[in-house]
Amino acid sequence: MAKKQPVTKQTPSITEEQLTQLREIMPNIFSEGKIDFEKLHATLGDFGNENPERYSFSWAGKRDAIRILQTPSRATLIPALKESVDFDKTQNIFIEGDNLEVLKLLYKPYFGQVKMIYIDPPYNTGNDFVYPDNFADPLDTYLKLTGQKDSAGNLLTSNAETSGRYHSAWLSMMYPRLFLARQLLREDGVIFISIGDNEMHNLQMVMNEIFGEENFISSISRVMKTGGAKANFFTPNVDFILVYAKNILSTAYFRATFTKEQVERYYNKQEIDGERKGEIYGEERLYKASLDHRPNQRYWIQCPDGSFVIPPGVNFPKKVAHGMKVLPNAEDGVWKWIFERYDEEFKKNNIVFKQTTTSALVDENGKQSKWNIYNKLWLKDQEEKGVIPSNFIDEFENRQSSAELKELNIPFDFAKPVNLLKYLLQISVVSDDDIVLDFFSGSATIAQAILELNRDDGSNRKFILVQLPEPTENKEFPTIAEIGKERIRRVIQKMKKEREGQLKLGKPEDLGFKVFKLRESNYKQWDESEQKDPKAYAKQMEMLADPLVKGWKEEDVLYEVALKEGYGLNVIVEDLDVKGIRKVTDPDKEQGFYLCLADKVKLMDLKTLNLKKDDLFICRDIALDDETAANLSLQCRLKTI
Repeated sequence: MAKKQPVTKQTPSITEEQLTQLREIMPNIFSEGKIDFEKLHATLGDFGNENPERYSFSWAGKRDAIRILQTPSRATLIPALKESVDFDKTQNIFIEGDNLEVLKLLYKPYFGQVKMIYIDPPYNTGNDFVYPDNFADPLDTYLKLTGQKDSAGNLLTSNAETSGRYHSAWLSMMYPRLFLARQLLREDGVIFISIGDNEMHNLQMVMNEIFGEENFISSISRVMKTGGAKANFFTPNVDFILVYAKNILSTAYFRATFTKEQVERYYNKQEIDGERKGEIYGEERLYKASLDHRPNQRYWIQCPDGSFVIPPGVNFPKKVAHGMKVLPNAEDGVWKWIFERYDEEFKKNNIVFKQTTTSALVDENGKQSKWNIYNKLWLKDQEEKGVIPSNFIDEFENRQSSAELKELNIPFDFAKPVNLLKYLLQISVVSDDDIVLDFFSGSATIAQAILELNRDDGSNRKFILVQLPEPTENKEFPTIAEIGKERIRRVIQKMKKEREGQLKLGKPEDLGFKVFKLRESNYKQWDESEQKDPKAYAKQMEMLADPLVKGWKEEDVLYEVALKEGYGLNVIVEDLDVKGIRKVTDPDKEQGFYLCLADKVKLMDLKTLNLKKDDLFICRDIALDDETAANLSLQCRLKTI
């Protein structure tokens, strides 16, 4: 017989989910519900490592950082409609709250959905605020920090270098957030992390542990400013961007667009004849000394004067013919293509022979040839492919961001330039309907970058931003979260003004964002400490007869139910003809549920819903009598609050 089930009241346990996955892969290593490490080692064989001197990375507080990661969140996100823009239509999201708690709440609904993460966390220079996580009750710490509970002296403070746990405090803050971030990435997803040299090496060690060394893509050096005379040895003009893949085997290769300088330098010739007359091209040598040695890429080529050439080497047979292959030794050079590809390009007029006195090629007598051979690289073709980006960026200095914020009249220091983030979005192939996450969003630069880039190419990239309401000394914008929200509003207002009076062509732009705020759960919490006291236990049972907190709001409960049941924040909410019942649908998952928060549920009222076995119906437990609960359980999946 089908039974009603309780709704999920906290986020999933990361440990339990990992153990479930491990049970599926290696059920033999479990004994009485726990891992038998002797069986695990025997199963792993040579892959196990019992050497006490093995390579590892640790710090004071790492165990607590893992414990806080494993602690489920009992918090929720409530909608702030008045602070949002176009709440009912937009798919962009701004969340005000502690990013660790928020990431836990996003874990189930957004697992494996994010294409790109960009974060600009505290550089730990001694002046940066480091989140004072408390593994016993992370939400309680957040509520105190933000004045929603008695602060008891818990103030936002910088991580001073005089602290004995200076590096450890920063690492303990970053570890659980990065671990959760990886879970949200798609298999082809990537993460970019801006960082200074104070914690660069430590961050890479943590990322190697969480993401795996094999998924390291690059460390980008970025010119943040030029000039200056700060410090005693070197002026700090560069910071870094660490880049990792979720799974490098699934990640698309990065490609950038050609700069004007690159075109002028390399693509500076024009075709004067043939099918591609008038097109621009550049030239690339057919032989490069750095090419790998492959037997089918060493052969003779006949030049315009009848002589034959081949890359340098030691293997020169007496017989020579055009296209004849020569098995290379390890030190022999090879062409970039096999002969069939060369012959195809030659017939297309894509091969160029040039006489020179500095050729690296040799002729049929083993002597230096007077010819070099090039192939044409057509600009039009190459622009479609893009160019491999450099891991050195000198185009986007921080002074650009100062001008951008000044134009919007937003008071904020040390933001990254919009064009830098647009560049990262482009090279990592973030495209239509992809989700981008920034959980240290600051002044919300990534939101502006996405909105502008969407307008540039007509795409619909979506952002999820998370920012702690860290206090400022600005009366107009008392927290950094307020700065971020207002910046997005002003960017949207500016973009709307630019399009005033123009015809609306193509699909509509998403010029809006939903605001959510981290709050305590709408569900009353069971106090484990009072179980031994019969009177206190009875009082709790009486209190939990209706498990919703005093003064609950229907919209707040709706989003908490959706989040903890695994539905995203862009759910579509429909008011049905049946009074008090709403249909909630996640368009990305193409799934949903019916929600009724009325004091009483009657079967007669539900007939028009035509509930089926796979339908999920959620209501308050006190709204059901035994007969109604039994009938509903047989009709559909029934969960109660």
